[in-house]
Amino acid sequence: MTKEFDGFRALDEITFSVKKGELFGLLGPNGAGKTTTLNILSTLLCATSGTTEVAGFSTGCSDEVRSRIGMVFQEPALDGELTGRENLEFHGWMYGMSDSEIRKRSKAVLELVELTDKADVLVNNYSGGMKRRLEIARGLMHEPEVLFLDEPTLGLDVQTRRHIWEYVKKLNEKEKVTIVLTTHYLEEADFLCGRVAIIDKGRIVALDSPAKLKDSIGGDVVSLEASGSEAEWAKALKAAAWLNSVSRHDGVVDFVVERGERHIPELLRVAQKLGFEVSSVTLHKPSLEDVFVHFTGKSIREQEASSEDRARAFARRHFRR
Repeated sequence: MTKEFDGFRALDEITFSVKKGELFGLLGPNGAGKTTTLNILSTLLCATSGTTEVAGFSTGCSDEVRSRIGMVFQEPALDGELTGRENLEFHGWMYGMSDSEIRKRSKAVLELVELTDKADVLVNNYSGGMKRRLEIARGLMHEPEVLFLDEPTLGLDVQTRRHIWEYVKKLNEKEKVTIVLTTHYLEEADFLCGRVAIIDKGRIVALDSPAKLKDSIGGDVVSLEASGSEAEWAKALKAAAWLNSVSRHDGVVDFVVERGERHIPELLRVAQKLGFEVSSVTLHKPSLEDVFVHFTGKSIREQEASSEDRARAFARRHFRR
C-alpha cells in the first residue's frame, strides 16, 4: 500500500502479511509510517493505492473490519470521569453487546490485566500503567480477531513497560488474538514479536524474526568510540577478509567482524597507525539496533532526529502565516 499526504509519500509501496495468532511488530523511528499503517488497517484512513485486507475483509468494508478488530491508540482515549468498569461497559454498548455479555467480558478482561480491584475507581485516579492496561482490556472487550497496539508503552517508565510486555504476551497466548504493534523501542520488539518489519521513511527495509534479523548481520559487533570517518576506516581495512562491514553513528564506529575478540588488537593497531584517538572499545552480539543501522545507515535515534527535521520543514512550507 501507498499513502500520500499533499504530495508527501508517508508509505511507499509497503507489503507484508500477518499470520493468524501471530504477534507481529512494526519497528521504526517516529515519523517512519507506523501509525499511518495502523490507521489504514483499522479503516481510519484510506490508502492512496494498494490493497489491504484484515481478517479476510477489504479495509473498504469498514463495518466488517471494525467489528473484528480492537485498537489501542498512541494517545490515551479513556474517559477519566468514569470508572474502569464503566469505560468497559460503554465500549461494550458501542459494539452492540448485551448486558450479560458486557458483564462476562468486563470481568474476564479486568482479570486478564489485573485491574479487578481497581474496577470501580475513577480512571482519573489511575497511574499511567494502569490506564494503558485498561485500554488494552477495552480493546479486547468485544473479542476481536486482531488487536492493533500503537506504541503501547510510550511514555511509561522502564518497570511499567516490562509489566505491559508481560500482559501483551499473556493476552496473545491466552486470548489467541492476533496482535500487530508499532514501537520504536528496540528491546520491546525483540522481547515481544515473533516477526518484525523494520520500517524507515515509509518503506519496509527488513522483515523476519528478531533472531534471524540479528543473524543476518553476519558476525560480532566491535564498537569503537573513536575519531576517523567511516570511509577512512573502510579504506584502511579493505584487505581484511574477517571484516563484513563498517558504519559510523552517534560518534561510534561499528565493525561487524568474525570472532570479534580476536580482531580487537588489530583494530587498535590500525587506529594507532592512522593517528585516530580511541576512547572506548566494546564487543557484543548483534542487536536489533545493529540490524537497523545495517539496513538504514543510521541509528533509530538519528532517524528520529531527521524525521523531526522533515516534519518542521513540512510545517514551514504548508503552515506559514
